[in-house]
Amino acid sequence: MSLKKIAIVTALLGGLLLVGVQLRNTYFYNADRTIGEAVDSLNGVVVYYNGGVGNVGKRNLSVDNYNLGMEYQCVEFVKRYYYQRLNHKMPDSYGNAKDFFDARIADGQRNEKRDLWQFTNPSASIPQPEDLVIYSPTVWNRFGHVAIIAEVGVDSIEIIQQNPGPHGSSREKLALKRSGDRWLIDNSRVYGWLRVDSLHRK
Repeated sequence: MSLKKIAIVTALLGGLLLVGVQLRNTYFYNADRTIGEAVDSLNGVVVYYNGGVGNVGKRNLSVDNYNLGMEYQCVEFVKRYYYQRLNHKMPDSYGNAKDFFDARIADGQRNEKRDLWQFTNPSASIPQPEDLVIYSPTVWNRFGHVAIIAEVGVDSIEIIQQNPGPHGSSREKLALKRSGDRWLIDNSRVYGWLRVDSLHRK
């Protein structure tokens, strides 16, 4: 077999392996977990296991009928957290994770649909604990993703998330960099972050 054919076969096998790993991490069943199982919490608000990212449960409503989202998607956790912990309701209580971020809004301006301050990535404002981090869609997840900042370090942030996939972790660290007067969460999928009034500081 020629070197060219070997290279092609190797590339194809490598591609299939990567696709297989992504499929496993996104969709495949995890026998160690049960959908609806509590797996983590932040300030007393629980993160539940959802299985595959596309798994959708019933709509979760608050006691006063505010729409928290579909159990146990990423959106449901962050809205439930903001409702229970920060007493915050979004004027537009619908939409996918990617819809939380409005690219037409300038850094540090008000996102009226979410009633939150919006910061672009990079931003003049450093991310803060309890900010929402908004991710773009992918081939594997066309709805995007949203998580909450649990901790901000010198050069990293730690997020807490619901529905990272059947084998994903509820916690993840992302590098935080400063360049001049701008702060960057070093992940090409991060659109930016959102913040409530009480935490609005630059």
